[in-house]
Amino acid sequence: LLIPFPQQSGLYEYKIFGGLADCPPKLCADVYMDLDFRKEWDQYVKELYEETYDGEKVIYWEVKYPFPLSNRDYVYIRECREMDVDGRKIWVVLAKSVAVPQCPEKPGIIRVKSYKQSLAIESDGKAGCKVYMYYFDNPGGMIPSWLVNWAAKSGVPAFLKDIQKACLNYSKST
Repeated sequence: LLIPFPQQSGLYEYKIFGGLADCPPKLCADVYMDLDFRKEWDQYVKELYEETYDGEKVIYWEVKYPFPLSNRDYVYIRECREMDVDGRKIWVVLAKSVAVPQCPEKPGIIRVKSYKQSLAIESDGKAGCKVYMYYFDNPGGMIPSWLVNWAAKSGVPAFLKDIQKACLNYSKST
């Protein structure tokens, strides 16, 4: 489901509904939240770590972009909560970009200043989970909006496959 972003940027907000067979919801949430493990399974991670600035946990994430494009980086906060909604267990992850003076922009890397993600994970009633995601970012730079939108349309299904595979490998590595 594609919804145009309100500020006439030509970019889209994404709402994704998917199922991950054989990946229980808690495992999916654990894999999603584990930054060190993500470095192993996400081929686009160049750098990823968490720091505490002024008492707040902040994540720095540099994403590899294909040549001739510059890499992008994100500075964001996120939170994961396990919720009980009418007897249904739902894991909710919220993330958004923040400006942190201790984490300045780096030369040659474009800072994504507008990033927002909401993720909800619940059981599919069997051995897997249902995943609902809302996502927006503005990658900045001189990338045509059609290329950004094409990358997101093809990248999201690939990401779901990658995280499903990571869930299967996670139980072996922990």
